[in-house]
Formats: sequence, C-alpha cells, structure tokens
Amino acid sequence: MPHSPEDKKRALNRIKRIQGQCEGIQRSLEAGVDCAPVLMQMAAVRGAINGLMTEVLESYIKEEFAGKLSAESESEQDIGELVKLVRSYFK
Repeated sequence: MPHSPEDKKRALNRIKRIQGQCEGIQRSLEAGVDCAPVLMQMAAVRGAINGLMTEVLESYIKEEFAGKLSAESESEQDIGELVKLVRSYFK
C-alpha cells in the first residue's frame, strides 16, 4: 500500500478516475449503446486497474522486502528485477 502522502494521493486519484470510467460504462449499458464502444471502455478500465495494481504491488515490494534483504548492492538490483518482472506481467 502506498504510504507516502504523494503516493497515496496519486493512488486515490487513479481509483476515482476508474470509478468514473465504471460509471460511464454503467450509463452506456443503461442507454443501450453499441457493444464496441462499451467494450473499449471496459478494456480501458482493465488497463487502469492493472496500472494501479502494478503501482501498489511495486510499492509493497520495495517497502516490504528492501529492509529484509542483505545490505549488499545486489539487493537493490534484485528488487529492480522483480519490479520489472511484475510490470511486464501487467502489460
């Protein structure tokens, strides 16, 4: 979970945008909009959720494991490799 005030604010702003996108999908479904635009909105929401999940997971990895790994410079590199792997998974 993002703990710094800036990270927390950024995460909350992202989730508010995602909520707005979901409300837009709801309105589209209620109005009977064609499927293609609704599916595009849904794909955008999925991408936004994946982006938020990546940021929260990256924050967790850095905060949780940085202090538990040895103090060698390889630890930072190992964390960076793990974050890179996680980011590639969510693309």
